[in-house]
Amino acid sequence: MLQQHLAMAERHVALGEDHLARQEALVAELDRDGHDTADALAILATMRETQRLHLQDRDRLLAELAR
Repeated sequence: MLQQHLAMAERHVALGEDHLARQEALVAELDRDGHDTADALAILATMRETQRLHLQDRDRLLAELAR
């Protein structure tokens, strides 16, 4: 069961990295084109926090499996 949870956590981490990269590119494009980036930056901050939680969950599962 832990292996399945770890696999899911790894998928979440990988997807999170993709989503972060796309959002960062969007923020850069908006900024480059002179648009307001406040909302996009707020979304990016939330996505970074979510990614931090995914990484924390993955690390917890890895530690459990190591025991």
